[in-house]
Amino acid sequence: MRPLGFGTLLGAPFQVLRRNPGATFGSALITQLVTSIVTVFVIGGVGILAFGRIDSALPEDRDAVTAGAWATVILASLIPLALSILGSALLQGVLVVEVARGTLGEKNRMGVLWKAAGRRLWPLVAWFAVLLGVIVLAVGALVGLAVLVGVVGSAAIGDAAIGVAIGVGVLGALALTASGIWLGTKTALVPSIIVLERRGMVSSIRRSWGLTKNSFWKTFGVLALIGVILYAATQIITTPISFIGGLASSFLFPTGASEDSATFVVVLLATYGLALLVSLILGSIAAVVQSSAVAIVYIDLRMRREGLDLDLMRYVEARHSGGAHDVADPYLVSSQRNG
Repeated sequence: MRPLGFGTLLGAPFQVLRRNPGATFGSALITQLVTSIVTVFVIGGVGILAFGRIDSALPEDRDAVTAGAWATVILASLIPLALSILGSALLQGVLVVEVARGTLGEKNRMGVLWKAAGRRLWPLVAWFAVLLGVIVLAVGALVGLAVLVGVVGSAAIGDAAIGVAIGVGVLGALALTASGIWLGTKTALVPSIIVLERRGMVSSIRRSWGLTKNSFWKTFGVLALIGVILYAATQIITTPISFIGGLASSFLFPTGASEDSATFVVVLLATYGLALLVSLILGSIAAVVQSSAVAIVYIDLRMRREGLDLDLMRYVEARHSGGAHDVADPYLVSSQRNG
């Protein structure tokens, strides 16, 4: 219960996974597995039904049926998208609670963490939905601008407008990336604040903005380095698996098929099944570590700026003496505790 150095901040999220793997990794695996299954069944089922109508459509109706099929699939994709937002919000809340309670020396079961996170689920869902909406609008605006430049410019300068449009798209993408990194870092603490300080979304954004003031590069550095470490580790593990799977298929079926088609299908399904299983496991680990890192950075900043470590120690001492019920939640700010 003290401020952490940069190296400790990098290692602490992995310790969260080791300390309580059942509740943390289990929660991540459940949310990712449910989202993946729903996505496959919804998109796959709707796609088969929608595009299956194209072959039976009359030639003059085929274009309209094709457009309708794509529209149906796009609308159906909103279901797994909404579920993904819900799962991400729940998982973030679970890991924030786990980090906060783990800092106090507590080790809770999955059900306890889910119940605690569920109390702040809808503000978290709203935040994740806003994030997704901003990203979609920003990317859509950039694509629309590039297309507009290309269309309008083609009338004035001909084919050279294509190059101008590409340039606008590249520069716009760089600007969006830089802006996204800056805004993402400044608002990275919002989920932790929503859960632990029980604030609304707008108030949490302002609070995150204030806590990261003069700590931007440290916050960004920790989160970025952890992301790079996880990406590198994932590639090191998945690349050989993909290579070996492809090599095995080529060795067993050099022509791409086999007289025993059932064996070919079994090998193909086994290869993709193994790749999917590994992806789910690695994705769950990455989700736990990244979400835990954000919560740890939040607690560290509050220790440095507000003396949160002293409040935590007082709470632990009161708990050991049997008077914890008389002490307010240490993660609430002083105005909330006094109010």
